Amino acid sequence: MSKDTSLPAPDTFPDLLLTMTALSGEFPSSLVSRLPGSMYYKRNAVTGLKKRGLLYKYSHDGLHGLRLTSTAKKLLLEQQPDRYGNIFAGDSALSTPRYTPVKRARLHRMAEVLVAMYNANVLLLPWEKPAICQDDGRMKMGDIAEPTYYTSLEIKGAGDEGRKFTGSRATGVLYTCENAYLIFNTGMTEMKWDSNSEIRLKAEISHQMLSFSYTGVKQADAMMFAADMSQLEVLMQGGRRKRRNQTVLDEFEHFHYLTNDYQGETVLRLLCDPELKAALDNILLEDLIPVAKDYFRYDCDALDEDGTPVLLGYTCDMPRIGRFDAALSIWETAGVLYCFDFQADALHRICGPQVQIESINFDLTDSHVIRTYG
Repeated sequence: MSKDTSLPAPDTFPDLLLTMTALSGEFPSSLVSRLPGSMYYKRNAVTGLKKRGLLYKYSHDGLHGLRLTSTAKKLLLEQQPDRYGNIFAGDSALSTPRYTPVKRARLHRMAEVLVAMYNANVLLLPWEKPAICQDDGRMKMGDIAEPTYYTSLEIKGAGDEGRKFTGSRATGVLYTCENAYLIFNTGMTEMKWDSNSEIRLKAEISHQMLSFSYTGVKQADAMMFAADMSQLEVLMQGGRRKRRNQTVLDEFEHFHYLTNDYQGETVLRLLCDPELKAALDNILLEDLIPVAKDYFRYDCDALDEDGTPVLLGYTCDMPRIGRFDAALSIWETAGVLYCFDFQADALHRICGPQVQIESINFDLTDSHVIRTYG
């Protein structure tokens, strides 16, 4: 009996896994658990794809990933050339396997961000989002009707302007209806910044936003994904690369820290959906005093009945939290910082004694706000 090497049916988990593997070059085995579906079904699906000769597992240097076989690439190109022709074109990280630990680790970090974007309902499939290039080959950053993510590989392939992004540690750029975010993923280790590359990238994205009919804020912000909350202290307070960390953080008015898990994906949804975020903000600010527009002493969201400044810090905006902490220290007064319970310990270690941490039960918030309004 010959082996069945046909592609899986559209809109199934096997189809999704092949797509994610194609987009990432190598899909970390551990990430399968974060995709939709029961683990029993997903384990059987992975086994089935291997038996059909469409996927194989590659393990080396402590990294375990899934890769497309040559048969899978051939079938995808033959049956869906409009979707996969550009993905496998040329000598790219997606068409040619990368075997060095450093290059494989970067592919894994890019895949982690892809999964977070997918689970947060961000457009990321090339055939479902606006093209990144115009007919004349120039980059196109306008006409974003809903949150859309472009990987660094897509951007670098967008002509001469895209090649300006070479050297950046960014995994890609997320566009929402109101903003643009450079996306980074430090994983479990301290980020090795090339400060000048990140500054150039931010300037280029901001320039593109001004050049096209892009609504909202005309300046790029950033998001940092990480395995857990441990790297927050490294980024905000030091580490072996303290000067580079601070140089990069100082470039952004807003730089959010998100974890690579369901909690981080929920915060990502809030950042992508202004109405959803406003619903949560209104609940948290219900019994507080609004801050006047000309209020200048603290960068805060409200005052309590005693006049104590209150900051909503649940999106873990590192520069804003730093400014709030510094202002309270300078004015020698107390303040309140609201955050999710899984963020509280890390923020306790970072902020000074003048900052009172008030934690929000993440599970209750997710149940009562995210699922109601999402």
